[in-house]
Amino acid sequence: MADGSMDECYQVVLQLAKDAGKLVRDRIWKKKDIEFKSCEVDLVTETDKEVEKLLISGLSSHFPSHKFIGEEATAAGEKCVLTDDPTWIIDPVDGTMNFVHGFPNVCISIGLWKNKAAEIGIIYNPVLEQLFTARKGQGSYMNGTRIHASKETELSKALLLVEMGTSRDPEKLKVVLENVTELVPIVHGTRSLGSAAMNMAMVALGAADAYYEFGIHAWDIAAGDLIVREAGGVCLDPAGGPLDVMSRRMLCAGTQSLANELVPKLKQYYPERD
Repeated sequence: MADGSMDECYQVVLQLAKDAGKLVRDRIWKKKDIEFKSCEVDLVTETDKEVEKLLISGLSSHFPSHKFIGEEATAAGEKCVLTDDPTWIIDPVDGTMNFVHGFPNVCISIGLWKNKAAEIGIIYNPVLEQLFTARKGQGSYMNGTRIHASKETELSKALLLVEMGTSRDPEKLKVVLENVTELVPIVHGTRSLGSAAMNMAMVALGAADAYYEFGIHAWDIAAGDLIVREAGGVCLDPAGGPLDVMSRRMLCAGTQSLANELVPKLKQYYPERD
C-alpha cells in the first residue's frame, strides 16, 4: 500500500500507542482539566486531546496520504467520513469517565481501515498493562499471547457486558433500561467496564461472552471489531445484520449462536449516524 506496508504501519502505531500509554498511565490519578461535550456525562480532558494529537501527528509523519477519524477532532467540528482510503480511527482515551475518576478501565483504541474494512486493531490499557493487538488474517493477541473468544452458545450461561453510555437522551435511556430489565433475569451475569473498546477486548479474550451498545461511535469499535473477529468471535448489528462501523450500533459475541439468541431479545434504538 502507499505510504508503507502493513508491517510498517503496525510497527509504527504499536510504538506510538505505547508512547501515548505513558501519558495516560502517568496522569490517571492526578488532577485533570475537564470539559463537557454533548452533556454533563460526555467528558474530555487535556489528556484526551494530547494523546490524539500525539497519535495523529506521529502517524501523519510516517504516512502522509492516510486519513484520520479522531474522537476529539470530530467533537471539534471535523467531518467524520470513512472512505476506501487507508484511515486511522482513533479513540485517544476510551473510558474518559473512568479516567476522570481514576478507575483503571481506560484504554487507547486505534484501528486502521482500508477499503472500509479493518486491517489493524490495537486496544491498550496502560494502567493494567493489557495490550490487545490484531492484524487481518493473523489472529488476536494480549501481551503477545494468542487469545480466543468464548465458545458459549447459551444466553443463560453467558456473561453479558452492558453500558448506559454517555447520553442522557430520554428515549435512549428508556431503551437501555428496558433491555437491562429484560436480560438480567435470563443471563448468567452482567458487567459494565465503562469502555466500549475494553468491553470488546474482554469478549475477544473470552472473559465475557457478549456485549452490545447503542450510541457508541466508530472510534469506540474500530479496533475491537478486528480483535474480536480475529479471536474467533462475531461482530454484527444488534438487529442481526452486518456491522456498519458508522451506524453507532454494535453487538459482538464469542459465537454466532449466542448472538442469534441475543438479537431477538433486544429492543432496538437507532441513533444518528457518525
